[in-house]
Amino acid sequence: MAGAIAYISRDTDGVLWKKVLEAGLGPIDFRRLDALGDKADIEVALAWKPASGLLASLPNLKLIVSLGMGVDHLLSDDKLPDVPITRIMDDGLIGQMSEYALYWALRHHRDIDKYAASQRARTWKVEDFVDTIHRRIGILGLGTIGQDTAKKFAALGFPTAGWSRTAKSLPGIETFHGKDGLGRLLAESDVLVNVLPLTRDTHGLLDAKAFAALPKGAYFINMARGGHVVDDALLAALDSNHLSGAVLDVFNQEPLPADHPYWTHPKVHVTPHIAGATNPRTASPGVIENIKRLRSGRELLHRIDPKTGY
Repeated sequence: MAGAIAYISRDTDGVLWKKVLEAGLGPIDFRRLDALGDKADIEVALAWKPASGLLASLPNLKLIVSLGMGVDHLLSDDKLPDVPITRIMDDGLIGQMSEYALYWALRHHRDIDKYAASQRARTWKVEDFVDTIHRRIGILGLGTIGQDTAKKFAALGFPTAGWSRTAKSLPGIETFHGKDGLGRLLAESDVLVNVLPLTRDTHGLLDAKAFAALPKGAYFINMARGGHVVDDALLAALDSNHLSGAVLDVFNQEPLPADHPYWTHPKVHVTPHIAGATNPRTASPGVIENIKRLRSGRELLHRIDPKTGY
């Protein structure tokens, strides 16, 4: 008999995940976080921010599936068991992420916040328009989400560039890589969108030096992880008027503390980690395929390397 599948997340009760998994696998032994039962029965864990040591307490665990496209929430557990880890590939989530970046970039590009202020003041004022071909977009991270986002910006006519750790080539997108390439990408990004994975190498990457490398008046959108950003450095760049604004969906501490200056800063928009949410309907086919592969002894898809973090 196949082992149990545990849904380890406090965000939802997992009802929809059970429904879509049974549609692809047939009847399953599905366990929720509050009713794991005999832990020795559990073969697969669908996990989002599990408590430290919880996965290690499952003695017969054979596969960990990250319920997000990032896996830093798993790798931060110093008791993580030595079993394969895969991440979801969710076209629905990818689309949500690119929508988020496009919305905020276009809102900035077309001066919507300034016009909203004029409306409140009952002032008829036309802002100077920046031509689309002069608004340069920089994408940090050229994985699945970054590539989709870059392509959509380019399709709208924005000069678009991207940076990745290793060299990549994308039609219509200028690409940079490595340490030297990062500085070049930053220097020509009027709008910087961060979609990097959080790893040992990228933690704190966006510090005072990085923000200073951006053109004066640049706009920053972070929909990756809060750990990429040195908060004091970002606040200083905003307060000095080097940056014109920031949109932050992710934070070093979540939920964002009520006394954090981001909440009330006039140049900051805060959203509660909603840029992209995993959709069981669109994410489940890959999960179902990997469970089938696990049970038939075949190679897993979208397996991550814990050493690199992706």
